[in-house]
Amino acid sequence: MKIQEAIALIELGILSEEKPQHWADLGCGNGTFTYALAHLLSRGSSITAVDRLPQKLNRTAGSNVSIQFQLADINLESLTLPKLDGILMANSIHYIQEQERLVKRLEPYFNTEKQLLIVEYESTTPNRWVPFPITFSKLSTLFDNLGYEVVTKVNERPSSFGGTMYAALIRSKE
Repeated sequence: MKIQEAIALIELGILSEEKPQHWADLGCGNGTFTYALAHLLSRGSSITAVDRLPQKLNRTAGSNVSIQFQLADINLESLTLPKLDGILMANSIHYIQEQERLVKRLEPYFNTEKQLLIVEYESTTPNRWVPFPITFSKLSTLFDNLGYEVVTKVNERPSSFGGTMYAALIRSKE
């Protein structure tokens, strides 16, 4: 996926703020969605990009948004993050078997309002690349059960692997 396509998929999930924000991109891979997020955040914002494999990402992107890479496995208890305004998980939550447990572990990292932007495949069939698929319906149930107030599908597009991908914004007040 090209960065412009990633921007189009997630842009309705980024609430426009004039003040700088700090986000994490968990499971950033080569940075496609990290760079897309950087183009949507306000000047002076920052992103902590996390992946279990070493990645070489640009240190700035978008409107002077800084990017810090952190080598870590999001599935491990040892993950540490700074205080965040939002978390992006693009094609990464489907690698986590205990998805509810992960979300609960991430909650203390939010500044006040919990805000997640999740990109996933609309598929129920596990495979080598998507071992724990999470349809939008399943994602909604997961976050409803955790007490989140807003679970909204903000966009979808055809996947180059067949089927569709969706982007969902999840929010909850403290």
